[in-house]
Amino acid sequence: MSAAMPQFRELAFIWPLMLWLLLLVPLLVIVYMRLAARQRLAAKQLAKLAAVDGITGKEPSAFARHVSALLLLFAIILMITAVARPQAVMVLPTRVDAVILAMDVSGSMRATDVKPNRLTAAKSAAKTFIADQPAEVKIGVVAIAATAALVQSPTTKRDDLNAAIDRFTLQNGSALGSGVIIALATMLPESGIDIDQVVYGKKPLARDPARQLAIDTFKPVPPGSNNSAAIVLVSDGEGNTGPELQAAAKFAAERGVRVYTVGVGTRDGAVLSVDGWSMRVRLDEEGLKKVAATTRGEYFRAANANELKRIYSQLGARLTAGRGRTTEISALFAAAGAALAMISVLYSLLRFNRVF
Repeated sequence: MSAAMPQFRELAFIWPLMLWLLLLVPLLVIVYMRLAARQRLAAKQLAKLAAVDGITGKEPSAFARHVSALLLLFAIILMITAVARPQAVMVLPTRVDAVILAMDVSGSMRATDVKPNRLTAAKSAAKTFIADQPAEVKIGVVAIAATAALVQSPTTKRDDLNAAIDRFTLQNGSALGSGVIIALATMLPESGIDIDQVVYGKKPLARDPARQLAIDTFKPVPPGSNNSAAIVLVSDGEGNTGPELQAAAKFAAERGVRVYTVGVGTRDGAVLSVDGWSMRVRLDEEGLKKVAATTRGEYFRAANANELKRIYSQLGARLTAGRGRTTEISALFAAAGAALAMISVLYSLLRFNRVF
């Protein structure tokens, strides 16, 4: 990805009273116009005398005569603005520091509506996603079945991540909510999440004082405001055990973490036959869309293996976040004013062989 240019927004001034100096600009314009009128009158008189003596010359156009003054006027405006010490929120494009891939390995992922099957296609695309991430981005992996488990803590070692994905095997159950909660707790260990209570419904007899303090003092933040971490949930959307997926999404939203959901499968689904039983497993898009909407993430649907890889490529771009910092930009205005003043002088020297 090519580096994007920084953006500026929310312009403000440290010394706004200095902007009153801009009221002098109209006065300068009036003075200049009067002086220009006198010069034109004098030029006409000289032209008449020259005509009597038989001397003729080409007069510069009105625009050419005023270019230097206009440039100098704009230079003065910029320099006065610089004196007011403008500042703006400078937004630089930066990538998230950590991503957790929460991948569904439940039995429904053996469906073959995505060839060769949903899980195999998801594993292949996940490896492509990992390879495309910058070396400094840490990636972790959570496997989701009847329960969820962190199978690889966030790391920059791509070989370890690929090995963790290769170890995936299909299992019964689909605790999607647990997967999101464990991914959150892994990235934000001090965010006030008690996994034993939230995921397993266990009330601890005693809790670490630091953890208890984090739980007691936790305050929700705006959804999507955490630019350091993100979760990518890959599933067919059919959860059947553990905490509700929407409740887990609320946990993520309150901590500002975006959850990008990738729906693997087709709307019609496929028929699975296991131990003499047959059932149709369909892609539950609505649940995954709600998770993405709640956390200010985005939902993607992959109906085939190639589309799934393309989605992971798009996700790489989505994980670029703009971080803003208030920065004084007086130097930019001063530099622009100085540049215009120098251009004004140079133009006048080259055009009229004088400074002004």
